[in-house]
Amino acid sequence: MNAERDLAPLAPSVVRALNDKLYEKRKVAALEIEKLVREFVAQNNTSQIKHVIQILSQEFALSQHPHSRKGGLIGLAACSIALGKDSGLYLKELIEPVLTCFNDADSRLRYYACEALYNIVKVARGSVLPHFNVLFDGLSKLAADPDPNVKSGSELLDRLLKDIVTESNQFDLVGFIPLLRERIYSNNQYARQFIISWILVLESVPDINLLDYLPEILDGLFQILGDNSKEIRKMCEVALGEFLKEIKKNPPSVKFAEMANILVIHCQAADDLIQLTAMCWMREFIQLAGRVMLPYSSGILTAVLPCLSYDDRKKNIKEVANVCNQSLMKLVIPEDDEMDEAKQATAPPAEPPSEEPVPEPEAASSGSLDASGDSSLSNTGVFPASSSERIQVTLNLDGIVQVLDCHLHDTSIGMMTRIAVLKWLYHLYIKTPRKMFRHTDSLFPILLRTLSDESDEVILKDLEVLAEIASSPAGQTEGHGPSETPDPRPGQVELHIPGRNSQLSASGTKGLECSPSTPTMNSYFYKFMINLLKRFSSERKLLETRGAFIIRQLCLLLNAENIFHSMADILLREEDLKFASTMVHTLNTILLTSSELFQLRNQLKDLRTPESRNLFCCLYRSWCHNPVTTVSLCFLTQNYKHAYDLIQKFGDLEVTVDFLTEVDKLVQLIECPIFTYLRLQLLDVKNNPYLIKALYGLLMLLPQSSAFQLLSHRLQCVPNPELMQSADGSRASAGSKRSAASNIDYTELLQHFDKVQHKHLEARHQRAGRAEQLERRGVL
Repeated sequence: MNAERDLAPLAPSVVRALNDKLYEKRKVAALEIEKLVREFVAQNNTSQIKHVIQILSQEFALSQHPHSRKGGLIGLAACSIALGKDSGLYLKELIEPVLTCFNDADSRLRYYACEALYNIVKVARGSVLPHFNVLFDGLSKLAADPDPNVKSGSELLDRLLKDIVTESNQFDLVGFIPLLRERIYSNNQYARQFIISWILVLESVPDINLLDYLPEILDGLFQILGDNSKEIRKMCEVALGEFLKEIKKNPPSVKFAEMANILVIHCQAADDLIQLTAMCWMREFIQLAGRVMLPYSSGILTAVLPCLSYDDRKKNIKEVANVCNQSLMKLVIPEDDEMDEAKQATAPPAEPPSEEPVPEPEAASSGSLDASGDSSLSNTGVFPASSSERIQVTLNLDGIVQVLDCHLHDTSIGMMTRIAVLKWLYHLYIKTPRKMFRHTDSLFPILLRTLSDESDEVILKDLEVLAEIASSPAGQTEGHGPSETPDPRPGQVELHIPGRNSQLSASGTKGLECSPSTPTMNSYFYKFMINLLKRFSSERKLLETRGAFIIRQLCLLLNAENIFHSMADILLREEDLKFASTMVHTLNTILLTSSELFQLRNQLKDLRTPESRNLFCCLYRSWCHNPVTTVSLCFLTQNYKHAYDLIQKFGDLEVTVDFLTEVDKLVQLIECPIFTYLRLQLLDVKNNPYLIKALYGLLMLLPQSSAFQLLSHRLQCVPNPELMQSADGSRASAGSKRSAASNIDYTELLQHFDKVQHKHLEARHQRAGRAEQLERRGVL
C-alpha cells in the first residue's frame, strides 16, 4: 500500500501507528487524527473531514487485518471527539463501521468497538436518536455476548443511551416499536434482560406513551415472564405491573380489544406465574372495559372455566378465574336478546349462525383458540379484532354456547367447572331466552346425560337449567305440541309413545281429559318428561340411586302436579311394563314420603275439586301397573271402599316375593306420619268399615312376619270390633266424605285395573317362555 498517496491527509507515521499491534501506539495515532480533524473543523473543510472518516472506515475499521481494525475504531472515536457538536453531521459514517465490528469473532475487537461507540455517542448525545434503532439492534446483540468484558462495555454504552433517551423529547417511538416487537421474542436471558430494562426506562419517561403500543409487545412480555431466571421474571413482573397501573389510571385510552386475544392465550399457559398474571389482567380488563370484552366471551370462557376446578396448589389462579367468570357473566343483559334485530336494521347482512353438529370434547381442550367459538370462523384468527371505542357490542351467543357445550361433553373436566358451565347456561336462558332456545335442541341431549353425573351439586344445577327450559315462555314459540317431539338426533333414542287415542276406549276417557301442558309449561316440558323417563328406563342404576332425588328437586323447581300428571300420562302408554311398574313404585314412594309434595298430598287427600279428581284418575290409571301402589293411592285419597275392592282382586294375582315385599313396605308406610289421619280414622269404626276391612285384607295377604305383627297389633287397638259387622248397612264415610267425588266411575277404574294386570300377566308369561327357550338352547 502506498500510504503517502492513498491515505492522505493521514501522515505515514500515523498510518503505521494505526496498524501497530500495541495499543499505546494506536492511541498516539488517534491523538494525531484528533488534532488533524480539529484543524479541518476550524477551516470548515467538510470534504477533508469526510475523506478522513472514509479512510478510517474503509481502509482500517473494515480491514481484514485485526490490528488495522482496532486502529480504525480508535481513529473514528478520535474524529468524533474532534468534531464535538458537529459530529451529528457525520454520525451515519461514524457509526456504521463500528457497528459492523460488533459482529467480529475477536472479543477484544468487539470490546474496542463498544468503547469507540461509547465515545461517539457521548459526544453526539441527542443527535444519535435518529440512529437509535441501529444502535439498539447492536446493543441487543452485545447484551448476550459471552465475553464478560464486552458485556461490561455494552452495559456502559447502554446506560449512556438510556440517559440520552430519558433527557430527550424527540424519541421516535413509532419507528422503534417494530424493532422492539421483533427483539422481544429473543430466548437469550441477557437479551431478555436488556429488552425489559429498556421497556422500564421508556415506561418511566413522561413524554413517551408506551401504553398506546402495548398490544405490540404484550405477548412478548408474557413470554419473558416464563424465563428460568428469577431476576428476569421479577423484572418482567415489575414492567407488567407498571403497565397495569397505567391502564387503571386511564382506561379510555387503552386498546382492550386488541389485547384480549393475547390474555386468553396466556391464561391457559402451563407456567403458573404466566397464567396467574394473565388471569389478573383479564379480571381487570373485564371490570374496566365492561361490555367491550363481550365479543371475546367464548375465548375467555375457554381459558377461565378449566381453572375453576384447580386444587389448593393453584388456589390463587382459581380465585381470580372465579372473579373473571362472575364479572363476565354480569355483562350479559336482557337487551342482548333483542340486539340482533336492532343491528339488522343498520348493519350489513352477516353470516347465518352455524348449524353444524356439536363438536367433540377435544375441541375445548385443544391448543387452538377459536375466539368466536365458531369453527367456521377459525381462519380469521383467535378473535375478530374490535376497537375499544366501539360502543355497540354484540354478544356472540353461538360461540359461548359452543364452548359451554364442549365443556359439558368433556368428561375429564372437574366438578366446579361443570357447575360453572351449567350456571352460565341457566344465566343465558334467563337473560337471553329467545336466542338460547335456538340452541336448545342441540343442548338437550347433553343436559339429560349430565343427570348421571356423580355430583349432587352438578345434578341440581343441571335440573335448574332443564326446569328453566321447560317453563320459559320463550320455549312456547318453538311450535312443538305437548305430545310432539322433534326428530331425534343420531344416537338419540326417544321413548316410543303410541298415540293418545290408540289405547283409550270411549268408556275409558272419563276423568282423563288432562293434558300435561299448562300455561306455566312450554312445549319442552312434555319432551323433557318423556326423555327423563327414557333415561330412567335405559339406565336403571340412575333410577335406583338418583331417581327420587331428581324428581323431588324437579317438584321444587316446577309444578309438582304437572310433573306427576305428565309422567303418569306417559307411563300409561309405556310398552316396557316392568319398567312402568318400577317407575310407578318410585313415583308413589316420592308422593307418599317427600316433604316437597305436601301440598299435592293434601290436594289428593280430599278430592274436593275437579282438578284433584282429574289428577287422581290420571295417576290411578298408571298406578295400576303396580297393584300395591294403587292401594296406597286409594289410602292416600281416602278411597277405602275402592281399596278394599282392589285387595279382594289380589287373590286372582300371582303373589310373588316382590309383591309381598311391597305389601310389607306399605304396612311400614301406614305407621309413618304421612298416614296419621288414616290411623286416627280407625277410631271411628262405624264410619270407616272399609278402611278396617282393607287393612285386614292386607293382613291376610302377609305371611307371619314382622310386618304382619305390626299391622296385627295396630288392628288390635281398634275399639269395638263387633261394629265392623254392619259393613254394608252402616253410614260409611264413603257416602259423606266422597259426595264430592261421586262423579268418579270406580267401576270403570276397577275394569282398567283388571285390564292392566292381565297385560302384566301376559308379559310375565312371555318372559318366562323366552327364558325357557333360552335354557333349552343352552344359553342360560
